[in-house]
Amino acid sequence: MKEFIKNLKFTWNYAKHSKKPMIIFTLSHILQILINVITPLLSAKIVIELTTNNYTRLLIITIILFIIDCLHNITMYTGRILGSKIYRKTMTYMACDLGKCTLKIETKCLDEHTSGLFIQRLTSDTSKLSTIYSNIIVQISNILKYIGLLGALFIVNKQVFLFELLFMILIFILQRKKTHEEKIRDKVYRKKNEKITGLVGELVRGARDIKMLNSENDFLDELNTKIKETNEERYIMNRKTFGYSFKIVFTKDIEKLLLLIMLILQMKYGMLIPAMALVVYNYANSLGSSTNTLDQIFELIRDFNLSSERIKEIMDDNKFKKEKFGTKHLKKVKGNFEFKNVSFGYNDKLILKDLSFKIKENETVAFVGKSGAGKTTIFNLLCKMYSINEGTITIDGININDLDKDSIRGNITIISQNPYIFNMSIKDNLRLVKKDLTDKEMIKACEIACLDEFINELPDKYDTIIGEGGVNLSGGQKQRLAIARALVQKTEIILFDEATSALDNITQEKITNALNNMKNEYTILIIAHRLSTIQNADRILYIEDGKILKEGTHKYLLKNCKEYKELYETEIKNN
Repeated sequence: MKEFIKNLKFTWNYAKHSKKPMIIFTLSHILQILINVITPLLSAKIVIELTTNNYTRLLIITIILFIIDCLHNITMYTGRILGSKIYRKTMTYMACDLGKCTLKIETKCLDEHTSGLFIQRLTSDTSKLSTIYSNIIVQISNILKYIGLLGALFIVNKQVFLFELLFMILIFILQRKKTHEEKIRDKVYRKKNEKITGLVGELVRGARDIKMLNSENDFLDELNTKIKETNEERYIMNRKTFGYSFKIVFTKDIEKLLLLIMLILQMKYGMLIPAMALVVYNYANSLGSSTNTLDQIFELIRDFNLSSERIKEIMDDNKFKKEKFGTKHLKKVKGNFEFKNVSFGYNDKLILKDLSFKIKENETVAFVGKSGAGKTTIFNLLCKMYSINEGTITIDGININDLDKDSIRGNITIISQNPYIFNMSIKDNLRLVKKDLTDKEMIKACEIACLDEFINELPDKYDTIIGEGGVNLSGGQKQRLAIARALVQKTEIILFDEATSALDNITQEKITNALNNMKNEYTILIIAHRLSTIQNADRILYIEDGKILKEGTHKYLLKNCKEYKELYETEIKNN
């Protein structure tokens, strides 16, 4: 119970934004409690008046009962509307906060988990937590209703009261055991289900590649295996639940049989008149659903605690490590970089080894080398996507660990080899980086990125929805849109990570000219396998095995670096 109260306090941080609807919601349920206690008495009164032929009184009671029923329906309707309102607000605040926490998680930690884990917790678990306060009010109302019914039953017939209380305790014990078993199995089931969600996401996003690789059967076999494992776990959980449910229902059936026998005997021996027997039966019958309420409460607590645990894990820095930034703020950086004896590796594999170099503001520097040499890793470290193992990285002479997030990522734009394009319109993709983007700025950026001609041929032009991951665009079009997005952001530092690899020669030439026009105005860092795009760079750093083998201009490296010369000659032959 301590865990439940602790989790309630946690959820209140989001539910407190619905205080007014919650108060009205509570009052409507208090009214329902009174109605539920009064209704059986009025129903019995109608039966009594039917035997006395007092039609006037019978009509009055009937009208009162009708008014009460109408009031009950109104409170039910109001309660549902308010419950939805409470859910909506709580869900909004909680999901947004969890989304914010997810984006703060270290890239390394995100790499280690499937997307399904985060999708399930952002949707399913937040949904379960968002209903908790409205559900608690409903269940507390139900408990108070049953207490009222028990009190009324105690006044009317003490023998039946003790009989019902005994069976309620017995069913309570069975439901406790059922809830405990469900909690153990459900935790395992949810973890398995997360893997399915992740795999289904990959199936949708990677459908084209799966088809091209002709690996539909292999992928479906993997999905089938995961689904079977998850469904087997669900079957085991359901089998145990159904077993306990059978015992509970059977106990209720025995209780109903014995109750009727008890009422028959009491009427036979003159201890109870038929009209009062009806009242007692109605009260006892209403109390029969109290065990369902107990079951719902236990299930509610179990689900709530489990979902709370899963959501708090995302927010817990010990479970999912969050990115850490400093407090120093640079509104506008100049663009001076320095790596001092930097070492870094993914897991146990060292990628960069004691790497040192400097980059001056407004300088255009290219990084070349074989795949896996560490070029993209350098860019990731510059953007603080990962934390270095050893050494120091500085921007404008300040340690990157001392700078706040906006100083780093607000001043650096990276255009990757496979940019992620969001399932929005072209205009909205560009406005993601600048809310107040004007049409003039947008068109100019797309012209520089050589994308305007393609956009103007589309039926909806800049309002065209381009599909999840930019599925409706070619590889070159995606990269040009990413370049336009970077130009819109207008940062002092632009990193091109193979950003022209998917472009045709004509478009590449245009982009190269655009880059040349940006020279000496921005600090531009380029990773390129096409050496023709970097011949005009101020410096070229040849990276091999996590170290700088040689550096200099294009002409210098052709004369003094055989590895660079081999790359260049291979490119010429292939063209």
